[in-house]
Amino acid sequence: MNKEKSKIHFAWWVLLGLCLMVGLGRGGLNNSGGLFLTSIDADLDLGIGNLSLYFSIASAVTLIFLPLAGKLISKYNIRTVLIAAIILQAGSFALFGFMNSVWGWYILAVPMSFGAIFIALVAGPVLINTWFKKNNGLAIGIMMAAAGAIGAVVQPIIANLIVTSGWRSAYIYTGVGVLIIAIPVILLFIRKPQDKGLLPYGMVESNPEEAEVTEVVEPGVELAVAKKTGAFYALVGFFFLITSFGSFAMHIPAFVENITQSTTFAGTIMSIYMVGMLVGSLVFGFLSDKIGAKNTALLAMGMGMVTMIMLLYFATGKPVLITAFFLFGFVTSSIGTLGPVLTSSLFGTKDYGPIFSTASLGLAVAGIVSLPIYGYIYQFTESYSGALYMILAMLIIAVVCILFAFKSKEKMIKDGLWN
Repeated sequence: MNKEKSKIHFAWWVLLGLCLMVGLGRGGLNNSGGLFLTSIDADLDLGIGNLSLYFSIASAVTLIFLPLAGKLISKYNIRTVLIAAIILQAGSFALFGFMNSVWGWYILAVPMSFGAIFIALVAGPVLINTWFKKNNGLAIGIMMAAAGAIGAVVQPIIANLIVTSGWRSAYIYTGVGVLIIAIPVILLFIRKPQDKGLLPYGMVESNPEEAEVTEVVEPGVELAVAKKTGAFYALVGFFFLITSFGSFAMHIPAFVENITQSTTFAGTIMSIYMVGMLVGSLVFGFLSDKIGAKNTALLAMGMGMVTMIMLLYFATGKPVLITAFFLFGFVTSSIGTLGPVLTSSLFGTKDYGPIFSTASLGLAVAGIVSLPIYGYIYQFTESYSGALYMILAMLIIAVVCILFAFKSKEKMIKDGLWN
C-alpha cells in the first residue's frame, strides 16, 4: 500500500517531543539548581562555594562521558537510552531532597549529569540534524525556546515551593514531576528517520516513495580530519567561553538575593532569564538561517558584553536586574542554538554527532572551572564583581575564536578536506 502524503512531516512531531524533553531536563532541572543554594546553605551551613562544587563534579562526569554519548545514541534504541537517561537525571535530582551532607550532592551529581548528557546536550542537536535538512537553525531555535519557556514556568514554581514547602520537598516534587511527564513524551514522539522509513524534512519533498530508497550523502569532514584543524579547537574554546558565561546562571539567585534580599524575586528573575532564553533561541535560530552562524555568533557576543556592563555598573534596582537578566538569558540561549549550528557550519553533517559531542567537551570543562570559581569569589569577597569582569574578558576572547574558526574553515575547503 502506498504511503499517503502527510500534511505534517514527522520531523515536526519529533521536534515537539524534543521541545518537551529538553525543556524539562534543561529548563526544569539543570537551570533550577541555583535556586536551592541559599536555602540549603541557610539550613545546613555548607557554604555556597563548597556546595557549588557539585556542579563541577557534574561537569567532570560530562567531560568523561560526553564523547561516548553520540555513539551510544547511534548504536542503541534511542528511546531506551533516553528513558534510562531521564530516570538517572530526574531521579537523582529528587534524591537531593534527602541529603544532609555536601557529599550527598557530590555523589548524586554523577548519575544526574550522566543522564543529563543525553537529555539536555546531545539528543536534541543530533536528532534535529538527522531529521531537518531544511530549517535546521530554526528547528534548533524552537527547541531551545521551548526550554526557555518551560523554564520560565517552572522556575517561579520551584522558588515558591522552596519558600512554602522547603527545599527538600521542592527537590522531590520537581524530580518526580519531570519523570511522570518526560517518559511518555519519549515513548510517543522520539524516533529516528529509519524507524519511520522516511528521509529527513527537506531532503525529498515531491516523491516520498523515492525517499525510502534514496541514499543520503552527507557533506562535510570526518572527526579524525576535524580534530587536526584549528577550527575544531577554536570551536572547543568557544564552547568553553560561552558556557562559562552561561554557567553564571547558577549564581543568579544568590546575586539577586544579595541585592534585593528576596528569594521570591530571585525566582521571578530566573523566570525572566528563561523568557530571555526563549526569545533568544528563536531569534538566533532565525538569524543563523538568514545571516549565517558566524555573524549571529558575533552579535550574541556583543550583546553579552553589554549585559556584563549593565550588571557591573548599573545593577542597583529591580528594573535594571530584570532587563539585564532578560538579556543574559537571551545570550545564554546561544549555547544550545549557536553551538550546534556553528558545528554544522564549520564541519558539515557527515560526522556531525561525534564532532559535536567531542567539541562539546568545552562545555564540560567550563562547568568544572567556572562554577566553583564564581562560588568562591562570592564566598570570599561577598561580591560577584570579580566574576563579572572575568566573564567580560572571556566574551572578548570568544569573538577571536569565532573569527579564527571560520578562517580555518576557508583553509579546510581550499585544501580539499570537505567532501
